[in-house]
Amino acid sequence: MNRNRFVSFDTPDGITRLRTAIDESEIVIIGAGAGLSTSAGFIYSGERFHKYFGDFKDKYHLNDMYSGGFYPFRTLEEQWAYWSRYIYINRYMMAPKPVYDTLFAMIDGREKGNLSNPPKKDYFVLTTNVDHQFQKAGFAKKRIFYTQGDYGLWQCSCPCHKRTYNNKEKVIKMVLAQGFTIGENAELLVPEHENGGSDFSSIAMTVPSELIPYCPVCGEPMSMNLRADETFVEDEGWHEAAGNYEEFMNGIEDQKVLLLELGVGGNTPTIIKYNFWNMTEKWPNATYACLNYGEAFAPDEIKDRSVCINGDIGEVLEKIGISE
Repeated sequence: MNRNRFVSFDTPDGITRLRTAIDESEIVIIGAGAGLSTSAGFIYSGERFHKYFGDFKDKYHLNDMYSGGFYPFRTLEEQWAYWSRYIYINRYMMAPKPVYDTLFAMIDGREKGNLSNPPKKDYFVLTTNVDHQFQKAGFAKKRIFYTQGDYGLWQCSCPCHKRTYNNKEKVIKMVLAQGFTIGENAELLVPEHENGGSDFSSIAMTVPSELIPYCPVCGEPMSMNLRADETFVEDEGWHEAAGNYEEFMNGIEDQKVLLLELGVGGNTPTIIKYNFWNMTEKWPNATYACLNYGEAFAPDEIKDRSVCINGDIGEVLEKIGISE
């Protein structure tokens, strides 16, 4: 496949064609990247960054959450003050916009939390996102493979063993210790000035030393379970999800499959994008759909079975009429 030859953005009648592809599909495989969470309101820069990290922004001249995650803070107390805020607002708060809920209503369609009946569509979710929003929206855990980790998990930084640890309880203690409060809808509340805007004068930029997480086996500091280098831990849950995906994919190549790519960029194209292109080319009844803001394209070889829509994913889903 020549990946240098692409169909242009915005397939004619894209909304209509995508709605038809969804309706006629027997199986939907969702491939989700960062653009989906961006559409849902998980913005890592601008106003949202300033609201929760204004003190770090001013002290270290940081521009966004992501780059701040790589900053070499001098102490673990300061590092975990930063990361606990980062984890809480991107993992334990609800998404600002209901994009994931809309997607769930379209593909699964069951009452949230009640998965005893079959879903609207047979589906599986393959995602590089680490914010857990698919499960929070209601998607079945056994139908999701988080390939790159989870903000809600810690691991040994060495790592000396292949196990991960849930961090919610300690993260909550960390943000509360800094002076934040948590609202009735689990939102992180920041003190405000009288004329508006976050007031960090009463917020600490460190956490108590006793809250710093250390490996229970070797005693080294814990780190995030995120695929950043060769230390990433693929634990038992990761391998179980990988096995579920492999089992799901076995024997479906002749069915009407919709490969629905949502907000996948160019950082890790081999996980979702290239695989979806190759499957579309090889499977006779497959359709490839790409929804992305400014990056909706497909190889020339599969253009006749592709739907490319350049735009905000949430707005596109609403136009399809999923929320009706």
